[in-house]
Amino acid sequence: MKRDKLTMLGNNAQLALDTILQKSVKGIPTWIFHVMEHSMIERVAGVAPGDYKKNPEKVYLQMQHNVGVCMIDQYIPHNPLDMGEYGYESYTKGATTGLHEIVLDGIPIKTPEDAIEHIETKVFPRLINEAKENLDEKKIINEFIGEEKRIQDIFRNNILKVPYGGIRFPYLDYYAYGYVNYFSAYAMYPEVMEKCFALMADAYLPYNRAIARAYVEAKLPPLLRADHDIADSRGILVGIKSLEKIWLPHFARAIEPLLKAGVKIIWHCDGNLIELLPRLLDVGLVGFQGFQYEDGMDYEKICSWKTRDGDDLIIIGGVSVTRTLPFGTTADVKKEIDWLVANGPKTGLFLGGSSSMAPGVKWENIKTFIEGLNYYRIHGRK
Repeated sequence: MKRDKLTMLGNNAQLALDTILQKSVKGIPTWIFHVMEHSMIERVAGVAPGDYKKNPEKVYLQMQHNVGVCMIDQYIPHNPLDMGEYGYESYTKGATTGLHEIVLDGIPIKTPEDAIEHIETKVFPRLINEAKENLDEKKIINEFIGEEKRIQDIFRNNILKVPYGGIRFPYLDYYAYGYVNYFSAYAMYPEVMEKCFALMADAYLPYNRAIARAYVEAKLPPLLRADHDIADSRGILVGIKSLEKIWLPHFARAIEPLLKAGVKIIWHCDGNLIELLPRLLDVGLVGFQGFQYEDGMDYEKICSWKTRDGDDLIIIGGVSVTRTLPFGTTADVKKEIDWLVANGPKTGLFLGGSSSMAPGVKWENIKTFIEGLNYYRIHGRK
């Protein structure tokens, strides 16, 4: 996707690109509109009942165009197919979702010590080998650019496709071992955990260097959202001091190639993550998305912060999908959109939902939400 292609963008996509570049713009661009209830997708798309299942990609994309969406990073048109009228109809049980027996590489994981055994005997060698492998950088670059171009072509010129998923960094692997096993091991064996984070950074650096080159070579929109859930409604899942000591330095090292290439990395926020946010800004991140205000995420305070270079943050301000949209009135929805705009950064603000809208949101609230997005996209802050 060369820069000459981006110069032919439609008004909505150009608004999104200018906002990423933090230019002074009139309107406020709309981020992906992701409602999960099929009947609501069809109503917004203006199609007949049942059409979404028949042609999910076409109907989902029509919904985005009808809403006036300006930018999509994570394009998941088939995702709502997993959802029924009252929630997920089926899912695969995992270590954190009801799996009774966890076995990894032939090792039963029943205790923290089992997790440590697996990390030391299986994970460490894999990461060491990965760091030594001759990475096919050209292949990674071509595939990454090709996928971005493919989706941008589907969007045509009035929705901007921004890369998603093109980053690897050390993570808390509780999904593999289960909450109790992993977090007990984290507390009891911090030296093993730090070594694991260090080896992850070593292994992921070559990939991140390739992705950084892809951004530069194809002149891709310089934004990237990093997703990793490390908080719940009570706060961060591990102590902030331990994260500062054994995780954050290796996280910073892993993402450095992207930062040097001018990629603006923002962080997806689930739960009460506010204690970690200043640390993420210190290592070079430039903004955030996905706030659960009821859990203590102080939107007004966060939006007043600056990057380490003194710039406004890039914020994807979302109307709450856990409180306002499912349980509020139309007046509540309108009030929250106005509040997001009034307190958002002066440059770099997008509007959307705080995450996916699950089944059960009233049509009146969805309609009011769309009307608010349209108003601010066209008129901006008056």
